[in-house]
Amino acid sequence: MKIGMIAPPLGTASLTVAASLSRNLARRGHEVHFIGHRSGTPYLAEDGVSEHVIDPSTCATTDPPMHDLALAAKIAAVAEEAKLDLIHVHAAIPHAVAAALAIRILGKPAPRLVTTLHGAELPLIASDLCLLGLARNGLDSSNAVTCVSAALKREVLQEFGPRTLHVIPDFLDAAPRTFKVGSSDRPAVLHISNFKPGKRIDVVLETFLRITREIPCELLLVGDGPERALAREMSRNLGLEASVKFLSGVESYEALPEADVFLLPSDNESFGFAALAAMAAGIPVVGSDAGGLPEVVKHAESGYLLPVGDIEGLAERCCEILRDRERRKAMGEAARRRAQSLFGAERVVGEFEALYAAL
Repeated sequence: MKIGMIAPPLGTASLTVAASLSRNLARRGHEVHFIGHRSGTPYLAEDGVSEHVIDPSTCATTDPPMHDLALAAKIAAVAEEAKLDLIHVHAAIPHAVAAALAIRILGKPAPRLVTTLHGAELPLIASDLCLLGLARNGLDSSNAVTCVSAALKREVLQEFGPRTLHVIPDFLDAAPRTFKVGSSDRPAVLHISNFKPGKRIDVVLETFLRITREIPCELLLVGDGPERALAREMSRNLGLEASVKFLSGVESYEALPEADVFLLPSDNESFGFAALAAMAAGIPVVGSDAGGLPEVVKHAESGYLLPVGDIEGLAERCCEILRDRERRKAMGEAARRRAQSLFGAERVVGEFEALYAAL
């Protein structure tokens, strides 16, 4: 099968999934054409995967630049040249809309269109009725729509109305490697995110403050985003500056800092890809019982899930894991097994392959 994969934004979990899906499909004998605004997508290299980059001059002819129209034109050009059977996009806006326009340009017969929703665009769509209509058009133009969790499926049905949706989770191509960045004699708490308000970096730091009152440890903050500067200021104000380390983003999620517990107290998670990466590395997760995270983390087995904003409960569970070495090891192994069995490439890529074949 000849498949066009549309690249999500750089540095996102959806890009990691799209690149991994492309590699695995190529290994299964498919021809994959990866289309985006930038070249050099991390960990994309694989025989059978071709990368197509939109010419920057195509976007720059107007003010503001026509990124979405340039994407539609590029999809149509690649589809026509490569004789694509199917196009797979990873967001309703702008990618499903751009792909739908490309299909109209091509005329019949045209490639089938699959849209995967990762949840990142839902807050933006919900805030603007114009965007809601545009996103609905993108979904209506798709031959199949998938959601990364049952929780996200419920949100999409509530927002867009009755429609057929397939739940296919995110996955990891391989168990992440770990590397040591902290102290050799103190345990480490890890948090990875895009530092947006919903990730609750304030709760992360308040929880860590309570942990340090019981156990000397370090906090590793990985990623970048609008509240990273706030996190630095807050760590200074709480007297935690010496114990908090800020690290650059882990774009592939295939190498994580070595840690003893992963903390993710988000208001909501459509899936919780960072938590999955931690589990695959054998790190227990302590997080919020919200959104799709309960579908990833099994409470009291591969970690603990607590009500949103329960700082005392989060700190207590983290301390429980940090104090008990055997418990930490057992939960880490349970987390690794769950990540491999439910969210491994073999299983999830097979689900996508079956969906493609059905179309």
